[in-house]
Amino acid sequence: MLQLLYGAGLVLVIEGLVLALAPSRIEDLFDLLRRMPPETRRVIGLAALASGVALVWLARGLGAE
Repeated sequence: MLQLLYGAGLVLVIEGLVLALAPSRIEDLFDLLRRMPPETRRVIGLAALASGVALVWLARGLGAE
């Protein structure tokens, strides 16, 4: 459970930094996402999901429990 809190906290820190440092770039990113076909967005989402699972698996394999 503690790891879940760490993970959620890190996500919020990274997202907060992006919003604080480059708010106009977020709008550009949303425009880009709107123009992308749904299949491309799905592939990007699946790649992000797979990367996240791989990172968690690697962290657990290295002993970060």
